[in-house]
This record gives sequence, structure tokens and C-alpha cells, in this order.
Amino acid sequence: MKIVSIAVSRKKGTTKKCIQQAELIENHGIKDDAHAGDWHRQLSFLASESIENASSEAFKLSFGDFAENIATTGIDWKTQPIGQQFNLGEDAIVEITQIGKECHQKCAIFYRTGDCIMPKEGVFAKVLNGGIIKVGDKIERVVK
Repeated sequence: MKIVSIAVSRKKGTTKKCIQQAELIENHGIKDDAHAGDWHRQLSFLASESIENASSEAFKLSFGDFAENIATTGIDWKTQPIGQQFNLGEDAIVEITQIGKECHQKCAIFYRTGDCIMPKEGVFAKVLNGGIIKVGDKIERVVK
């Protein structure tokens, strides 16, 4: 299980720009990301396999297109229980707080991609312990 993409944006409801590394701030999220703050959806995750499945020959999708902060490989996020914790990279620890979401209106992502898989397949987390994360870092499930 590893991080294959990290993405941020300055505004909510838009696609995100990919970066090579990010700083996770405890109880805040990714430094300089629009979704960061003192709430339960500080960070969003989506499986790269879900992004690949949503892509087609006619319409190629990229990391960040669904406004996910972190795309991963090897984890089916929608099957992870709320409260499950994960180590990201060397120091960061996150906890799953929400599975999927309700979209009240069609955003820029829907109009660009024709659908949004985030409400069905994405998960949200809060940052319990901050740290620097990088593309390629391993992710480990915390066993309690």
C-alpha cells in the first residue's frame, strides 16, 4: 500500500494540482489546501484503481481530477471502517472519519469528468499526527 499522488487546491469544488510532497498539519490537513481546517474532512483519499476504472479511452482522467488529496494503490478505501487509523510515510497518522459524501450540487469536477466517484468511493480523514508525506511513501494500517 502506497501513496501514488498528492494533490492540493486553493478553492473547494475544483480539481487539484499534483505535487510531489506535502506537509500534514495535526488537526488541520495539508498545508495550503482548501479543505484543510478544524473539521472532520481535513484530508481525502481515493484509490488509484477507482480513478483508472472511471477513465476511458475517449476520456483520460488524471490524479487530482476528483479533488482527492491522496491517491493510493493497494487499499479499497470504501471498505475501511470509520475510526481506522493509518500511518503515512515516516510520521503522519490519520483516522478515517467519513466514507463517501453527499454532493448537493454538480461541481466543476462533475462537469469536467461527467461523473464524480468521490461521493461513492472516496473517504475522508483527520490528521492525528503531522509530518511530511511524499509520492511513493508507504501506508500502513494501524493495528490497535
